[in-house]
Amino acid sequence: MNIEAVKSRLRPIKHVIFRTVKGWFQRDHNRFLREVSGVVHVGANTGQERDFYNKLGLDVLWIEPIPDVFKELEMNIRPFKKQMALEALLTDTDDEEYEFYIANNHGASSSILKLKEHKHVWPDVDYSSSTKLRSVTLASLFEHHHIASEKYQALIMDTQGSELLVLKGAEPLLSQFKYIKTEVADFEAYEGCCKVADIEAFLKMHGFLEISRRAFGIKTIAGDYFDITYQREP
Repeated sequence: MNIEAVKSRLRPIKHVIFRTVKGWFQRDHNRFLREVSGVVHVGANTGQERDFYNKLGLDVLWIEPIPDVFKELEMNIRPFKKQMALEALLTDTDDEEYEFYIANNHGASSSILKLKEHKHVWPDVDYSSSTKLRSVTLASLFEHHHIASEKYQALIMDTQGSELLVLKGAEPLLSQFKYIKTEVADFEAYEGCCKVADIEAFLKMHGFLEISRRAFGIKTIAGDYFDITYQREP
């Protein structure tokens, strides 16, 4: 039997397995974290998930661009020996200067993009200041700090509209990840931000398929905010 015939016979089995796995993850949106030993969390803020990650015994690499927030992050993760943090602004280019807008909710909604329809969902959130930061790609960051990419099988992103830029800058590393989880809207929350369709198209091109979607911060007129998890196709 030739290789194509074998692939043809295996294809239906593969899709049955994938649908079963998708069902599991729809019921438990964080189940994928039990399938990995390490996580890269981009847009760390103060490391709110640190205790949860620690309970799962995960190696964690936190990445946060705001200097003051990064200092608090470092203090928060100090008790956890398997967690480390790097101060960096991730995009798809190295050493490009950005105006980085800092939000008044302790930096949680901060972005390189200006607010747009985000204000209709969370009207109390606004920018209180800005600072100039230089960017780096995830691939370059790993190289500069001699990070073993195989240590981390999941990538989690919460970068307020710039998630597609982060993914493009991580392209050389994508094959190392089994799961990618991102916060993303299906409307223009930030000016020129990526949307669900943009993320889906890019990740599908790299062999990732959606396995879980949870809506939050719902804006009934324009659309929804989601946490979406993708798995690299077996």
